[in-house]
Amino acid sequence: MPISPTPLKQTANPLHGLTLEAIVTALVAHYGWVGLSERVPVRCFSSDPSVASSLKFLRKTPWARDKVEGLYLFMLRDIRRAGGAGPGASPPSPP
Repeated sequence: MPISPTPLKQTANPLHGLTLEAIVTALVAHYGWVGLSERVPVRCFSSDPSVASSLKFLRKTPWARDKVEGLYLFMLRDIRRAGGAGPGASPPSPP
């Protein structure tokens, strides 16, 4: 019987431990539905948007989920670059 390799640690993965719902909620809080639909042009963000309908679509559509996850990572980098605190932002280091 083959031995399965031990799973790699996900410490460097900023998406590890986050649910898709948390990602969508953070993006909506940051960009709003209009801004989100401009950045990821899918109907679930522009036509009668809701977190539930978005999750249903994103779970079935890998390319759209990849775009949403990429936008979330971009948002985190943008927040860190601006020095603001936000979802996943690093706490300031002590002097």
